[in-house]
Order: sequence, then C-alpha cells, then structure tokens
Amino acid sequence: RAAPSPRMMANTVFMSFTFYSTILILKMYVVAIITGQVRLRKKAFANPEDALRNGGLQYYREDPDVERCRRRAHRNDMENIFPFLFLGAVYSLLDPSPTVARIHFFIFCVGRIIHTIAYLLQLKAPTRSVAYSVAQLPCFSMALQILLATTPYW
Repeated sequence: RAAPSPRMMANTVFMSFTFYSTILILKMYVVAIITGQVRLRKKAFANPEDALRNGGLQYYREDPDVERCRRRAHRNDMENIFPFLFLGAVYSLLDPSPTVARIHFFIFCVGRIIHTIAYLLQLKAPTRSVAYSVAQLPCFSMALQILLATTPYW
C-alpha cells in the first residue's frame, strides 16, 4: 500500500476533501450497480445484444424504474459531484480553516447521499429537493471564496 507523501498529508483540508470525494465516487458506483440490477430484474436492456442474451429483443426497451436510477439519480450525481470535485480541490489550495472546510465537504456529501436515497426510494417531497438545496450551499460558498481569492488575478 502506497502511503501519501508527507507534503500531501500536511494539507489536512485536501486529505478531508479526498476522503469525502472518494465516498461520493463510491456512491456513484453503487448507483450504477443498482441500475444494472434493476435492469436485470425488470428485463429492460439498453442494447439489443444484451436483450438477446437475456431473453430476446422484446427486452430491448426503456423502463421507468431503470430510468429513475440511470437518467435521474446517476445523471444528477454527475451534474453535481463533478463540479464539487473541481471546487473542493481548488478550495483546498486556498488554505481555509480545516474545520470549516470539513463542514463544507461533510454537508455536501451527506446531502448527496440523502438525495440519492430519496430518488431511489421515491421518498415523499420535498426530501429530495431539500437535500439537493442543502448540498448546494457549500458549493456556492466554495465558489464564492475561490472567486474572491482569484479576483486580483483576472
């Protein structure tokens, strides 16, 4: 097992960011696995060759449950987690307070996990939208701090 370099370990904010980012990426993999399982259970395949392998071309079709996982939950993750990865990495370079940074990363991570659970389990509104909104707050905060720190260089 390769140990992180001492210089990297010294940046506790970046290490915290790395921890929460890895959790989020793993969560995205879990959603992809769930999508595949729902496809198999519902016999709704995106490709003709998969349908043929699993019973015939009649299973080359869309299914609302598969689309809930794939198009909505997974795509929403990509639309939100990818920007977080950029914002969090740059924010980590600004030497913020480790405690404040950890709170930013934690709130985003928990918000995204709750958002996914609400999507997949079809929880009652407004659970999903509240989770989404709460998770956006640290992103807007990090973006604002990045802009304020970089404005002298534009």
